[in-house]
Amino acid sequence: MLENEIDVPIYLITGFLESGKTSFINFTVQQEYFQIEEPTLLITCEEGEEVYDEKMLLKHNTVLEVVEEPEDLTLELLKSFQRKYHPDRVILEYNPLWSVKKLEEMKMPRGWGIVQHIVTVDGSCFQVYMNNMKSIFVEMVKNADMVMFNRCSTDLPLANFRRSIKVVNPGAEILFEDNTGELTDIFEDSVPYDLNADPIVIDDVDYGIFYVDMGDNPDRYEGKTVKFRGIVLKSRDVGAGYFVPGRMAMTCCADDTSFIGYVCKSPDAKKLVMGQWVMVTAKVGWEYMEVYHEEGPVLYAQEIKPCDPPESELVYFS
Repeated sequence: MLENEIDVPIYLITGFLESGKTSFINFTVQQEYFQIEEPTLLITCEEGEEVYDEKMLLKHNTVLEVVEEPEDLTLELLKSFQRKYHPDRVILEYNPLWSVKKLEEMKMPRGWGIVQHIVTVDGSCFQVYMNNMKSIFVEMVKNADMVMFNRCSTDLPLANFRRSIKVVNPGAEILFEDNTGELTDIFEDSVPYDLNADPIVIDDVDYGIFYVDMGDNPDRYEGKTVKFRGIVLKSRDVGAGYFVPGRMAMTCCADDTSFIGYVCKSPDAKKLVMGQWVMVTAKVGWEYMEVYHEEGPVLYAQEIKPCDPPESELVYFS
């Protein structure tokens, strides 16, 4: 459903048990900017240690419904909530173990639609999530608008956490909080290569870092020359005279990979073979490309040399 056709916006809040979903919703409901005259329906699909104060919710014109089993979350149930409360908006605290993809594909009452998806993550447990529930976590963040890491400390590998999200969902806004509030300026010197070198040489193991950082911080790279190894992707989408040198990145498991890379302009593009490994030296520009549907990095090749594949062809982010 198109956003301009949505009459009852759904604010989807997902995250594993005890990741801070309820705390975030409790806080948000009480904020002045969130107040409206019409009723808000809060649907929760799990109950953790943090509970809702129903008196507080009612004070802020918010009604609570609890759905205990995944099979109970149906179109018919949501229609009954619509008839009972006539909500102006819905907050859905959703259990990702019930499958976010299934929710995204679920038919909603007429006029209902998801307008924002926020994921909460306990930063102190993130590595456990990735080691034990990676496929569920990837499904959860893939289409999220915002990922909020809480309970963070600066001794955690936060830059790695951020890159793990960005390769799955480049457009997601990512926030980090400790017990006192949002952490800022924590990635200023997080790249493992010399940004002042000419060229900036990207080691094979650092390609993922380079890919994410250049997309997020174009000012660091625009006008500079970079050198890295990549595999050739050719596509009609990028047009004649262009190709994409990049790498395959593991997003979930070895069977679930995505190609990551930036468009490169070269008069020799037509001579390159799909799947060929090359060492690229290129100057970085920043401009609109139809394949991006927005402005983004464009590489202007200065030298392209055939080369051997790296020791590990996959890029890892954690």
